[in-house]
Amino acid sequence: MPDPRRPSAALYGAIETGGTKVDCSLTRGLDEVLASERFATTTPEDTFSRIIEFFNANEATHGRVAAFGMAAFGPLDLDPRSSGYGHLQATPKPGWSHYDLLAPLRERFAAPIQLDTDVNAAALAEWDHRAGSGLSSLVYVTVGTGIGAGAVMAGRALQGPWHPEMGHIRVPRHPRDQDFPGVCPFHRDCLEGLATGPAIVARYGRQMSEMLADEGAREIIASYLGVLAANITLMLVPECIVFGGGVMVGGALLPDIRRALSSLLAGYVQHALLAGSLEKFIVAPALGERSGIRGAMLLAAAAHRGIDACAG
Repeated sequence: MPDPRRPSAALYGAIETGGTKVDCSLTRGLDEVLASERFATTTPEDTFSRIIEFFNANEATHGRVAAFGMAAFGPLDLDPRSSGYGHLQATPKPGWSHYDLLAPLRERFAAPIQLDTDVNAAALAEWDHRAGSGLSSLVYVTVGTGIGAGAVMAGRALQGPWHPEMGHIRVPRHPRDQDFPGVCPFHRDCLEGLATGPAIVARYGRQMSEMLADEGAREIIASYLGVLAANITLMLVPECIVFGGGVMVGGALLPDIRRALSSLLAGYVQHALLAGSLEKFIVAPALGERSGIRGAMLLAAAAHRGIDACAG
C-alpha cells in the first residue's frame, strides 16, 4: 500500500458504494479532501450517473482525476483472469446482480481504477491508521444490512480467486433463538441471516439501536457475532478485530461480543492479546464511518502507483 505520509499533488477519486448509500470524495493526495458528497444507493444506472456527475463537476473546478479507488458492496468478481472481472455477482440488492461497476468510469475517465470490497478497503484503512504502532494484521467486520469482513495480513488484503465471505458462515443456534427462520435469501440462517439489521427487525420489529436495554436480544445477537470473532481468531490469528456498521450502534455491543468470544475460546489460546477483557482485541473503528472511503483513497493511491491496479 502507498505511504500516506508521502507528499503528492495527484487528484484521487474515492468511491464507496454501499447497499444503502454512496460516498464520493475528491482528494489531493491522501490528506486534503477537496470535495465530498453522500447520496442514497438506488438503481445502478442512476447511482453511477450521480457518481460521474460528481467527478465531472469537480474535475472542471480542480483538474483531472489521476486515479480512482472503489470500495464496493458485494459479492464481487475480483479475479483479473475472469471475463466478469469488476462485476457484481448474485446479490440481494434488487437490480444490481451482474452489474459492471468499472464500465461507467472507464467510459468517461481515462484513469486507472482499483476495485475491492468495501470491507477489504475499510480493513486497509483501519490497518493503515494503526500501522505506526507496529500492527501487522487486522480484520474489519461490518454488521449492517449485511455482514462482511475484510482481513489485512502483513499489510496486504487477504484475497484469492474470490474474496472472503465471512458473513455466510454457519453458526450454532442460540438456545433462545430456535424458531426464527433467518432472512438470508441464499442460506436462510447463516450468520448474515441471523444477525444483520434486517434479521433483527424481522425478529423483533425494531432496530438494534432501539433495543440496547433488552439484554436478551443483545445476548443473542452478540453470541452469533462472538462465533464469528472466535472463527476469525482461531483461523486467521489477527492482532485486532474491528467491528463497525449500523448494528454496532457506536460500539454498544462490543462488551457483549467480547464476553461471548472469551466464553467460546474458554482459555484455550494463551496470548497477551486475549487476556483480560479483550478491550484492545475487539474494538470499534478508529476512523468511525470514514473507514470505507479512506480505504477507497488508499486504493486510488495504489492504482496511481500501479500496485495491483486495473487500468481504466
